Amino acid sequence: MCGIVGVVAERNATPILIRGLQRLEYRGYDSAGVAVLDSANAIQRCREVGKVQSLIDALAAEPLSGGTGIAHTRWATHGKVTKDNAHPHRSGGQGATKDLSLVHNGIIENHVALREELQQQGYEFRSQTDSEVVAHLVHHYWRDNVDLLEAVREAVRRLEGAYAIAVIAGGESNRIIAARQGCPLILGKGIGENYLASDVLALRAVTDRFIYLEEGDLVDLRPDSVAIWNIDDESVIRSDVRVEMEADDMERGNYRHFMQKEMFQQPDVVLRALEGRVSKTSVLDAALGEGSQTLLSQVEAVTIVACGTSYLAGSVARYWIEELTGLPCQVEIASEYRYRQPATPKNSLFITISQSGETADTLAALRLAKESGFLATLTLCNVPTSATVRESDLAMMLNAGTEVGVASTKAFVAQTTALMLVTLLLGRHHGLAREFETEIVKELHQLPEVINALLALDKPIEKLAEKFAHKEHALYLGRGSFYPIALEGALKLKELSYIHAEGYAAGELKHGPLALVDENMPVVAIAPNDELLEKLYSNLQEVRSRGGELYVFVEEGVDAQPEEGIVHTTLPACNKYLAPIAYVVPLQLLAYHIALIKGTDVDQPRNLAKSVTVE
Repeated sequence: MCGIVGVVAERNATPILIRGLQRLEYRGYDSAGVAVLDSANAIQRCREVGKVQSLIDALAAEPLSGGTGIAHTRWATHGKVTKDNAHPHRSGGQGATKDLSLVHNGIIENHVALREELQQQGYEFRSQTDSEVVAHLVHHYWRDNVDLLEAVREAVRRLEGAYAIAVIAGGESNRIIAARQGCPLILGKGIGENYLASDVLALRAVTDRFIYLEEGDLVDLRPDSVAIWNIDDESVIRSDVRVEMEADDMERGNYRHFMQKEMFQQPDVVLRALEGRVSKTSVLDAALGEGSQTLLSQVEAVTIVACGTSYLAGSVARYWIEELTGLPCQVEIASEYRYRQPATPKNSLFITISQSGETADTLAALRLAKESGFLATLTLCNVPTSATVRESDLAMMLNAGTEVGVASTKAFVAQTTALMLVTLLLGRHHGLAREFETEIVKELHQLPEVINALLALDKPIEKLAEKFAHKEHALYLGRGSFYPIALEGALKLKELSYIHAEGYAAGELKHGPLALVDENMPVVAIAPNDELLEKLYSNLQEVRSRGGELYVFVEEGVDAQPEEGIVHTTLPACNKYLAPIAYVVPLQLLAYHIALIKGTDVDQPRNLAKSVTVE
């Protein structure tokens, strides 16, 4: 979602700020802005609606230069997409005795009451945002003889909700005051200059040394020093870590879009998910860390909590866990789970799944679980320094590399692969035969080849996509563990092409969705060669008899005869337990090519954000 970048340096900070915003564009945003302290130690600001390029064009016409600055990409929550609502916000104004500028990620829940209080004190609001409330509140506490740090400390004590903020002020050169609660904020360490951002990617061009701030931290950032106070106002030292990243993570290379690149990275993603965790025939005991085997032997139930695509990955795993381990498994949407009063099964393992590890609802659910008597918490995450990793008892890193496309692809494949490893580890203590584990591990080693064969269907699927270009609705069907895959296929189509699509369990057709089927409703189905195949084809005949156009992805070996109104695409054979991991790939390709035909923004779909760090 919203992105923050800050720089305190002796050189011009503006190019660093702009480059940081460009590297945060994948998160989703609708406006961008920058504020710097100029040579006279006064705040200069530029904001533009639209892409970062609009901000770059405005700065080319009227350059801003200064060693201290903050920048922001906004994803609208409070107020429309306008220049007045864009960040950085300002309080005091040009020429005022005290003048400050602020950027904010998150949501301030008590902003209405604070706005009314500040208006009574004479503050004039120029935006509809909750963020401007924070700027005026800091300014209110920044009285004569009160240091800017103390003003921010007093202000954040009044805030309810989630925030990451950074503040610069006129007359306060080479200094940024920052704070976080519920939203990620990291510091970057340089030589004679320091930085802050909401994501390490923003600073990857200038440093590989980072400090991950903890909940409630308050920071005084200067070119040659970093001072941090914790939530109890105690001075603390947070250790810095070196973060390595693939050199081409943020470059498209020869691909048209990041999403296209990330789909074609999926064979390597599976290899990285397996690396160091499996031998030729088994999952290694230490795959979840030292001592995890003793803990897994005590597990009597599993709860999986996640959002969006991660939730659907967990839904696939539910079929595996219940069938292969005999353990009851429930899968919950994090935004619902956190507001329930769920019963905690005895000796239950709590699993969170998150690409970023900073998803607000998932993180809140994790914290609830830690208070609810679960045996242990495990997170599957793609960012080793994220909040869910730091706060969970166990962690399995996805090792998928940076995923830039908002619509998740390779992270889903990494998540489902990792979940199969977790299932096998649990099964080892709950009656799963070693011979079966050996079979699955051998098949896992072959999975990248299967995915490569599926990616080779790119051109035929591109041709297939033409039949969807002018459709307004679509239905995706699956049975068993392919029901979540149908949901994921429909989700990808919605995200990328803006076509209304729904995923259904095929057996539910007669309970409502069949009423929607006609010649204008394409129906997509996955037909693996499993024990539910005949039942699935019976459901598909119900569609065909009502004039529906069927597009069936059929596993090699299935006797699928050509038939009017049914288009078959043959998929390479795959182990029935691993097939859901692989067979999501043609649905990703289909959604991608439909989006290309419709001319939508593939990497940054409208209204969506990559890292959802607010409710």
